[in-house]
Amino acid sequence: MFKRVPSDLTERENYKLLIGSVIPRPVAVVATRSLQGVTNVAPFSYFNIVSSNPPILSLAIQRKNGEWKDTAKHLIDTKEAVIHVLDERILVDANQTAASLSSEESELTLTSFTTSESDTISVPRINEASIAFETTLYQHVPIKKKQETTADLFLLQISTYQISEAVYDEQTGYIDPKQLQPISRLAGNDYGKLGEIIRLLRPE
Repeated sequence: MFKRVPSDLTERENYKLLIGSVIPRPVAVVATRSLQGVTNVAPFSYFNIVSSNPPILSLAIQRKNGEWKDTAKHLIDTKEAVIHVLDERILVDANQTAASLSSEESELTLTSFTTSESDTISVPRINEASIAFETTLYQHVPIKKKQETTADLFLLQISTYQISEAVYDEQTGYIDPKQLQPISRLAGNDYGKLGEIIRLLRPE
């Protein structure tokens, strides 16, 4: 086995080991709105489920040179976000939202996305996404290295599920993964599609 100690590595070296090992990662396409009314959209793969009671998602956003990214700043300011699940149909446009724009510009201008007003929060949701979670901030946890904050962990409570009928089985209450066609994040510029599904019964 090849052993490396995190404290002996640079931030970039730790990053490369983590994103190449913890795969596949689900991707959140996050919409927020600034206090000035600008809608920001950006993809994040440090994203997962925390709890179903209450329904809470986690979103970790790294700081750049100690500064908040727009998404993090908006979450602190307004405490609202729409989390969209990345799927094959929106992958190309979602990738465009990773561009570095000024805080006065909306990434929506780089895409063909259309939006609708959300039911429970002021941030609009993307119509083309099959699944959107309207969320409010449950808890913010700064991640520190010594005295420096290097990332922000946001716990976001779901207030409304917006789900396309094409991916939802109303009788069972389950999402159909083959219809959803989720996209996962790998390392570098690589993404993954849903592969073979393996079913195993849990032991009693």
